[in-house]
Amino acid sequence: MESLNYSPLTCDIRIAAELLGRHIEEICQRTGSSRVDVVGHSLGGLIARYYVQRLGGDARVRTLVTLGTPHAGTRVAPLANAHPIVRQMRPGSEVIEELSRPAPGCRTRFVSFWSDLDHLMAPLEAARLDHPDLLAKNVQVSGIGHLALPVHPAVATGIRDALDGDGTAADATPGTPATHTGDLTVA
Repeated sequence: MESLNYSPLTCDIRIAAELLGRHIEEICQRTGSSRVDVVGHSLGGLIARYYVQRLGGDARVRTLVTLGTPHAGTRVAPLANAHPIVRQMRPGSEVIEELSRPAPGCRTRFVSFWSDLDHLMAPLEAARLDHPDLLAKNVQVSGIGHLALPVHPAVATGIRDALDGDGTAADATPGTPATHTGDLTVA
């Protein structure tokens, strides 16, 4: 298991995605693995998705699990708009538009966990990954806040299941309207 933390001074999702790509290449060279699984929370999920979808990372990433990631952008934190990376996470930003473009042949499986209690997603459904070219499964969780997503036991079990290859994302097919949706309800 490896981790990569981004500097709070990171100002561009594209540059952060390039850094992630270099980190993954180093891991593959060091371990001899040809593909890896990635779990990204919030901005980290958006950076990983950009790497997979726009920078050819689908050749290296088998499964990308995202937790509370603003796939469609989020309108929360208007006062933080001064930071360039926050502007890139807004609906209609250039980065969000790039991610909505066609991605034919993308080989990565996606599992997106989103919560009905995520106060950083506006609207809440912004954390769903709905793209016609991606193998995606959306898993709605209930009663779990944004910061608790990566540490909640039920979500951790869902992540483990997705990465164990139990079909969590493998049953998704690109082009299916609204992709396949799974439900995990946590009180």
